[in-house]
Amino acid sequence: MLSPCEQIAQTMGGLFSCSAVNGYTRIRTPYLYPDGDVIDLFLRQEEGEATLTDLGETLRWLRMQSIAQRRSPRQNKLIRDACLNHGVELFRGMLMARVKPSDDLSSAVTRLAQAALRVSDVWFTMRTRVFESITDEVEGFLDERHMRFDRGETLPGRSGRTWTVDFHIRHPRRSALMCVLSTASRAAARGIAEHVTSEWHDLSHLKLGPEALAFISLFDDSLDVWNPEDFRLVGELSEVAFWSKPDELVERLVA
Repeated sequence: MLSPCEQIAQTMGGLFSCSAVNGYTRIRTPYLYPDGDVIDLFLRQEEGEATLTDLGETLRWLRMQSIAQRRSPRQNKLIRDACLNHGVELFRGMLMARVKPSDDLSSAVTRLAQAALRVSDVWFTMRTRVFESITDEVEGFLDERHMRFDRGETLPGRSGRTWTVDFHIRHPRRSALMCVLSTASRAAARGIAEHVTSEWHDLSHLKLGPEALAFISLFDDSLDVWNPEDFRLVGELSEVAFWSKPDELVERLVA
C-alpha cells in the first residue's frame, strides 16, 4: 500500500509537498489564504481510520483579521454553508474530513483545501479597516452584543446647527449617544477632538431630563496618534472609551 506522501506525489503532482510533523503527515497545498499564507492540511491515522484536518488554522487566521471578539450570525452561516457544500465537518474550530481506505486521498485533500479557501473568504465580509471604516467595525460589534441602536442619527443643537451622531444606543438601564474618533494622522487628531467637543457642547441639553442621554466618545486607539490632551478635552463633556478595550465600552453602555 502506498504511503500518504507517495499517494500525493503520484496523484497531485509537484504543486503539493508532504512531510511528517509531530505525528501528522503535513500536506502543503498550493492554495493561499487571502493575505498570502499557505494553506497546510494534516493527515493522521488513528485506530485504522484517517482524518484530514486544518488543525483549526483557518478559523484562527480568520480571528486575527478583526478586533471583533465574535463573528456575526451571517458570518457563521457562511462558514457552515462552505463546510456543507464541500462535505467538510466543523468540529472544535477545525475543518475535518474522514478518509476511508477506499477513498481517494487527493480528492479529500482538494475538498478540504477548497473548504478552507471558502471559509477564509469570509474575511471579505468582516469589518476590516482595509475595506470599511472603524465605524462599521463598531456597528458589527454592537450587533454581536445584541444591542439596539440607530446609526447616523441627526440631532439639532442649541445653536440651531444639525449634528450627525455615529450611534444612538438604547439599553434598558439608559440610552447613550456615541461618537467614534478615528484618524491615521497625528496632525488631524486635535481637530477631530475639538469637533466632537463642539458637538457634545451643542447637544448638551440632551443630557438633562427624565430621559437624559449619556455621551460617550470612543477613541480608535489602534494607532498612536492621540495625545493625553485630546482625551482630557473630549472627557470634559463625555465619557471616554477606547476601542482596544471593548469590555470597558460595554460596561459604559450598560451602566
